[in-house]
This record gives sequence, structure tokens and C-alpha cells, in this order.
Amino acid sequence: MNLIEKVVGDFGDKRRWREYKARVKALPHGYRTTVEALERYLLHFGATDGDIWLSAFDDLADLFERAAADGTPIREIVGSDPADFAETFAANYGGAGWINKERQRLADAVSRAEQREQSEQHDRSDGGDRS
Repeated sequence: MNLIEKVVGDFGDKRRWREYKARVKALPHGYRTTVEALERYLLHFGATDGDIWLSAFDDLADLFERAAADGTPIREIVGSDPADFAETFAANYGGAGWINKERQRLADAVSRAEQREQSEQHDRSDGGDRS
């Protein structure tokens, strides 16, 4: 990586991002609004490598361009739960990196707390005598 790329970022990625945004802007209003909402959700949903997100967003644009050309209703694309659609979509790209880690961390913490609680209850029922 040269000094300019360190300061302003990868020019190829910026070009890809601008091309993606132009594709989205060209979509019919309802499709464009949906893609922009999904994009916002995905960017807040989980951090992952920028190159991976660029590929994911290119694929998202492909999906909605085809759907618009075919006249596929938006709800038929995203279903009744757009957040579930977005999370499933992100999972295909290794997205939700931090959220998956935090979900596991939460589950582990609750399991440890449950085990400790059960151990303490067992100790109390034994009268605390461990001879």
C-alpha cells in the first residue's frame, strides 16, 4: 500500500462504491428505497471487511436490478421480516462478525451463571458440607 492509499483509502474500492451507488440510484423508487434501507441496516448490523461488503452490496444491487426488471414485488424479495432477510443475506458473506461473537458471549455468560446458580443450590441443599 502506498502513502496515498494509506491517507485516502483504496481507489478501486472507492470506484466500486461509487458504481454501486449509481446502480442503486438508477433503480425505481421503491426498490431504491428498499436497497438504501437494507444498506443502512447492514452497515450498522455488523462490521466486516470492506471488500466483502462491496461484494455483498454489488450482489444486492444485482438482485434488485433483476427484480425490478422482472417486476418482482419488493415483499417477495425481502419477505415479511426485512431484518431477517438482511441478516440472512449478511450471513452469506460472513457478515454480522461482531454480533455473532457477542451472541455467543451472551449465551456463554448465561450458561456460566446458570451452572453457578445450580452449584450454589446444590451446596445449600447439602448443607454446605463437602467432607
